[in-house]
Amino acid sequence: MTQAIQKTLRDSAAMRWTALLLLALAMFCSYIFMDILSPIKDLMQETRGWDSTAFGTMQGSEVFLNVFVFFLIFAGIILDKMGVRFTAVLSAAVMLIGAIIKWYAVSESFMGSGLETWFNNNLNYIPLFDELGVSPFYKGMPASAKFAACGFMIFGCGCEMAGITVSRGIVKWFKGREMALAMGSEMALARLGVATCMIFSPFFAKLGGQVSVTRSVAFGVVLLCIALIMCIVYFFMDKKLDEQTGEAEEKDDPFKISDIGQILTSSGFWLVALLCVLYYSAIFPFQKYAVNMLQCNLTLTEPAADSFWASSSVTIVQYVIMLVVAAAGFASNFQKIKSRQYALLGISIVALITYCYMGYMRQSAESIFAVFPLLAVLITPILGSYVDHKGKAASMLVLGSLLLIACHLTFAFILPLFKGSAVGGIVIAYVTILVLGSSFSLVPASLWPSVPKLVDAKVIGSAYALIFWIQNIGLWLFPLLIGKVLDSTNPGVTDPTQFNYTAPLVMLASLGVAALVLGLVLKVVDKKKGLGLEEPNIK
Repeated sequence: MTQAIQKTLRDSAAMRWTALLLLALAMFCSYIFMDILSPIKDLMQETRGWDSTAFGTMQGSEVFLNVFVFFLIFAGIILDKMGVRFTAVLSAAVMLIGAIIKWYAVSESFMGSGLETWFNNNLNYIPLFDELGVSPFYKGMPASAKFAACGFMIFGCGCEMAGITVSRGIVKWFKGREMALAMGSEMALARLGVATCMIFSPFFAKLGGQVSVTRSVAFGVVLLCIALIMCIVYFFMDKKLDEQTGEAEEKDDPFKISDIGQILTSSGFWLVALLCVLYYSAIFPFQKYAVNMLQCNLTLTEPAADSFWASSSVTIVQYVIMLVVAAAGFASNFQKIKSRQYALLGISIVALITYCYMGYMRQSAESIFAVFPLLAVLITPILGSYVDHKGKAASMLVLGSLLLIACHLTFAFILPLFKGSAVGGIVIAYVTILVLGSSFSLVPASLWPSVPKLVDAKVIGSAYALIFWIQNIGLWLFPLLIGKVLDSTNPGVTDPTQFNYTAPLVMLASLGVAALVLGLVLKVVDKKKGLGLEEPNIK
């Protein structure tokens, strides 16, 4: 019997990492769609009339149902009751439905339709939500933004459900093994979706010299079809694993409300959850405005229309170089022979420098910010492996908060000083973006693998759901706040490349300060109560 158990899919490193790859690719596609409009905020204002408030309200709507209808809590219950594979397929299908709605909302077909008239005349007042100041719509909001918000809400339900499902799936396949490395690797690959979005969303929007934001969203929809296929393939792998081990997808014990109470009474859980909402609120909402922030703070001169740097082919070349940076840097973590490891690192660094040079020559804010996840791809597996073998997860959270504060303050006060310097401003931007990306990599490598240490195994799904729900409050609030702060601190500014971003960036830096304080408190609590956050996962 023991020999049979050892020959399951989970005991094969190749099969474990194949399952991880399927889940990570699905999240890669979802990350692309999540920010598909972020690098073309200026085009949305020019072609659809979305000001910063409309843009921020629509972006914040992604998590509205998760927060105010408590969908994420139900998602956790579904995950605990129905298992990883069912919830993975369900989440991918829900994401696709929401994405199709959003695509139609920004399409030319929607403009002038009866549906546009209906949205113009309705949803201008939502009882109770308007009184509480949390409505996802407002009077005067463009109809396309309202309808896009509806689709984005549905997408957000599927996306956040997918997030907790992937975390639970990794625990299922990697518990007792290289779990932090697996979680860090999954997030490293998924975050390449951010870079892919930043490069290809403007590429498709401006393809052929004619601006069409619809093409960008359609690109994301196609990728979500691929994500659904990945989840279906994972379904059969996971089913085979359970057949081998005799484990059941459904829980033997029925879900009880007291299970949530058990989670909520853990002080360690609350500290991790609050750290999560503060940290992620300073990152994800920023991503939605980062390209526009760079457009406002850098001196960018478009290359000549007939030059290589203005051609569509340069986008493909730059993306291939980005993949070389990511692949070589990621693979270097798994080389046991030092000469191979250093060779791959060298290739990655040279490719990164080449990528940055091309971004400078293109004078493109989108391609400059696309460098954001590249350093994270390189170091996240290193950090994950360190947590697996050495521990120090809480200390990494503190370090991540310090880097976060430094980066946002640099964007707020130092970058604007270099606006007249074509080279200096871009160098400052590249360095700060890379450091911010590395800061971001500290969280998945240290925070998510810590959750199983804080709660009982049978309620891990619900614990992740509660953390994601608390996190989603910030992800709903801060895109909206950034938009409102931008409009209020830039009265009369109609050029989308002339906003002053100082106030929003200081607000995001303050979140990093709060996260730093909580991180220090978490270290104290961990030491007193012996939560094991500073201990290695592999013993």
